[in-house]
Amino acid sequence: MIATTAFEQAANAQSAALNFDPAIVYVPHPIQDRTDDEIKTIARDALTPVMRMISASA
Repeated sequence: MIATTAFEQAANAQSAALNFDPAIVYVPHPIQDRTDDEIKTIARDALTPVMRMISASA
């Protein structure tokens, strides 16, 4: 799962309530008012953790 940091506490609480440990990569919040270049940087920065997450679950 990929979510912004604003949802980190909620995701952790829900995961604990469900006794589920999802693979999550958090990106900076907010997203909606970012420029194209900022979004590209966020995506680029998230790529390695996302690829690690995918590889670990394979």
